[in-house]
Formats: sequence, structure tokens, C-alpha cells
Amino acid sequence: MNSARPLAAIVLAAGSGTRMASDLHKVLHPIAGKPMLHHLIDTLGELGAQRTVVVVGARKEQVAASLAGRDIAIAEQIEQLGTGHAVARAHDALKGFSGDVLILYGDVPLVSAETMRRMVERLRRGDDPRCVVLGFRPDDPAAYGRVIADGTGIIETMVEYKDASEAERAATLCNSGLMAARATDLFVLLDQIGNDNVAGEYYLPDIVMLPGQASAVIETAASEVAGVNSRAELARVEADWQALRRERAMAEGASLQAPETVFFAHDTKLGRDVTIAPNVVFGPGVTVEDGVVIHAFSHLEGAHVKAGCSVGPYARLRPGSVMEEGAKVGNFVEMKQTVLGRGAKASHLTYLGDTDVGAGANIGAGTITCNYDGWFKHRTVIGEGAFIGSNSALVAPISIGRGAIVAAGSAVSRDVGDGDLRLVRGEQLVKPGWADRFNSAMRRKKDERK
Repeated sequence: MNSARPLAAIVLAAGSGTRMASDLHKVLHPIAGKPMLHHLIDTLGELGAQRTVVVVGARKEQVAASLAGRDIAIAEQIEQLGTGHAVARAHDALKGFSGDVLILYGDVPLVSAETMRRMVERLRRGDDPRCVVLGFRPDDPAAYGRVIADGTGIIETMVEYKDASEAERAATLCNSGLMAARATDLFVLLDQIGNDNVAGEYYLPDIVMLPGQASAVIETAASEVAGVNSRAELARVEADWQALRRERAMAEGASLQAPETVFFAHDTKLGRDVTIAPNVVFGPGVTVEDGVVIHAFSHLEGAHVKAGCSVGPYARLRPGSVMEEGAKVGNFVEMKQTVLGRGAKASHLTYLGDTDVGAGANIGAGTITCNYDGWFKHRTVIGEGAFIGSNSALVAPISIGRGAIVAAGSAVSRDVGDGDLRLVRGEQLVKPGWADRFNSAMRRKKDERK
């Protein structure tokens, strides 16, 4: 962000998350294949935050392990004494920092970089509010705390629902709990709040109504500040994320024939003029280039599909799969750690594991690359223009030469040279009339038993 003041963030993730009924920390449950907490951390990276502190409590080891290798400070809240107390635990990690601080929640993962930026910009406006509160207007305000502000967004009253009058409860602007404040003010203000309430906790919002400088509020959509405290809420936030991603995909030039049935991962990359049929699922790590058609009921993860390819229906591309330009995999084809060369085809009922397939090769129906010997994985190399007949088994490690043909029904365990034919079949035995005699004998026995 363009400002003389640096930016830091405090992310609260100390809650036990009991309503999730899970052994996994609440903030590590994934949205679009990425932990909720990491959605926030990556968004902060877009803003260029210089410091980020995650406040942990229950299952702190899980959170710390998930952040290993990142430049993230960990602060611990041993006793759960409220949000104000949790933020105060970040004091030591921010020692010497004199910029602006965003206060976020690890279970509110969909706050956009633009909204965070607006919060900080409002804090830096000339009237220097004490802090900036992020407000929203839900369809059902329910028991949310209310924010009452004047026409310029200066907060006149901010009150918890249980303490609000009927007139205050009639207000529709609610407090999300997210804030921005100057580091030089934040911890001084936290020292001034008390815990004289039923729960005996220190509430972060109490700093807003302390005597002195006024605070300001800005608004965002309710969906952006949706919190996750249960599996049902996790599913709703996932649905919100997917809906936004589908809209973005179509706006950027992809055709989704039944958008509500397509599911993206957090890092899915789509080119222009991509067509996606119903019931397609993208796991993490997928890149799809221009002009690709992905047919119904296909699942892609960790795959790179280059321009002009056709995938499915009912195809599965697993991590390490690469389809070069114009390649095709058809129904019930599975690829893993495999490169399918330019214009190559595997149209039906095939498994390609740890395989390099040359340009223009044709893989017949029912072909299997036998890549695992029970102990180790081995590669199969299929040359350009090779033809692998239906129902063949290629026992790796093995190389099939350029332009070679493997006859249908072959189990090939030795290399095949360029341009060679390999035929591996048992001798066919014919007994003329045997079937007729057998059927007649069986028919007589059946009649005798009646």
C-alpha cells in the first residue's frame, strides 16, 4: 500500500471451536482446498503487510505447524479472557512497530484485500479516527452488536445487542468485530478497558466508546464477514466462495454450462474460451489453457491442461498430469505423473501412471501401464505415433518405440523397438463342434432331473 506508515495484522485464532466437533483446529478447515487461516494470510500478502501475528490458544501446535516456513509471529493466549485480551497478547510481537494494525479473525476468511485496504485508508484520512470498525447489514441482524453512526461514518454509539435499547436494536448496521487502529494507540486503549461484565472478559469493541477521539465505521457485504463456527457455516462460506469464483470464471471468458455444479480450488487457473460441462471438480494446483473442453463428471487435481485439449467425460487427472496441446483423454481415463504428448489420445477405460506418451500416439481402450511392482514405481515411455492396442498391459519399466504397434490383448514386459510390432498372446485352440456337443449333453442332463 502507498503510505509512509507500515502495516501489520493481528489474526485471532485462539478459540477452541467446539461447535466444529473436530480434532482439527477450526481455522485450519479448508475453503476451496486451502485452510481458512491461510486465506487471510495470503490476502494480507497482497497488501504488503510487514508483520503478521497469529494469536493461538487451543491446539496451538496445529496452527503453528501450518504456518511453518512463513514469516508469521505466534502469540499465545493461555486463558480465554475475551477478544481484547487476545489482541493484547500480540503486544510483544509488535514491539517497536509504529504503523497501522488490522485486527482480523481466523474464522472469518473471505475478507477481501480491497476491504482491508479501505479500512486502512479510512484510518489514514485526515480526521484520524481512533479506530475503524468494519460494519455490515445482515438480512437478520439477530444478536449482533449494533453500530450507530452519523452521515460521515463517525460512530456515535456501538453497543452489544444484550445491552441495546429497543431503538438501538432497530438499527441495521452491525459490528463484524474487524478493526483497524494505529499501533501507538491500540495497546494504550486496551489497557483502559475493563472486564466488568457477566463473562468477566475484556471485549475489543469497548475501545471504540472510550472517552476522547471518535472512531469511524465503513461497510462491506455480509457475505464477506461471514464467520465459521460450525460445519454448516463452513459449508455456507464454501458456497459463497464458489459462487463468487464461478462468476469470475465466466467474466474472464470461460463457459460454465451448469455453474452451480462446478467446484473450483483456491488456485484454479483458467484460460479463455474454456468450456466446462456439469459436475466438474477442480482440486488444488490445476492450470487449464485456452480452448480446452472439460466434459461432465471429470475431476482434476495438480494437472496442467494445455490449449485445445479435451478431457472426459468421467476422466480423472491426478497430480503430475500434463496434457500437451490438442491431446485427448476420454471417458473413464485416469492419469497420474504422466505427460500425454501433443495430439495424443487415450479415449476410453485407460490408466496411465508414471508415463511419457509421445506426440500423436494412440492408447487403446482398456490399456494399463503397470507402474508399481509392490515396492517401487517405474516409468513407461511410449514413442511418437505409437499405437497401443486395446486391453494391453505395459509392465514398467518399459519403452515402446516411435511408430511401434502393440497388438490388442498383449501383456508387454520387454522394450519394443521403433516401428516394431509386439504381439503377446496365448495360442488359440479351436475344437470344431465341441460347444454344440457340450450344450446337448447338458440339456439332456437337465431334462433327466425334471
